[in-house]
Amino acid sequence: MDKVNLEKEYPNLAKVIEEKDLDELRYFVVVDENYEDIDDEEVDVYDPEDYNYLVYIVERVQNALGEEGLKKLIARLYEHKDIENFLDSEIDLYGAKSDLSGNELARAVLKEIDTILGGNS
Repeated sequence: MDKVNLEKEYPNLAKVIEEKDLDELRYFVVVDENYEDIDDEEVDVYDPEDYNYLVYIVERVQNALGEEGLKKLIARLYEHKDIENFLDSEIDLYGAKSDLSGNELARAVLKEIDTILGGNS
């Protein structure tokens, strides 16, 4: 598990999250490798050849961003320099193709979230 110091690394997010003792990336953004699984319904939407990661924005972060913030996040991720392909089939679930590791991608998404919450969108 990748540890995170929320107040130090993402201060704007820390200000709006009630739970201050959360210290793992997965409490904010879940990034899973996307692989071919015959029983997986996500394969129809997120082909593993086009999107090597599935990115889920956890509910506490969705609430912090609100609908407008989530729309800004989606726009920023479409343009992100480290994301080759991006698809937002749902407001909180995305497909992404990136050469970053899962943890690096989660941190990149959190950085964008923190920037939006800081009013620098």
